[in-house]
Amino acid sequence: MEVPDQRSDARERALNLMYEAHSKSIGIDDVIDAQVVAPDELTDLLVRGIARTMERADALIADKAKGWTLQRMPVLDLAVMRLATFELLERADVPTAVVLAEAVALAKRYSTDDSGRFVNGVLAAIAAEVRAAE
Repeated sequence: MEVPDQRSDARERALNLMYEAHSKSIGIDDVIDAQVVAPDELTDLLVRGIARTMERADALIADKAKGWTLQRMPVLDLAVMRLATFELLERADVPTAVVLAEAVALAKRYSTDDSGRFVNGVLAAIAAEVRAAE
């Protein structure tokens, strides 16, 4: 029997909450407050961290996604990259390889057939810039 990874589950829940906020055009605090069961501590940390770093993340993503605007990207790809970029920027305890692997897995699971490669390419370029010392 496979034991679920709580960190992977938290990332998936964070992605779902970010997508819900986008779909309803409401703030993340409103989405969190509307949950019947409050998100666990890691999910809450991820979602609030994504919201806090979104402007910087969007600038990095736009810079590295050659030929793509943020508006043209699939919503889920952008949400996955915002999540991963937050982790690359502010969660030094999470190895780069883990951040990239988790993001690619989420993109493949929830978005388009090409999303895994696209997300990996953009995030690898961001990681090279923001985690150059690793």
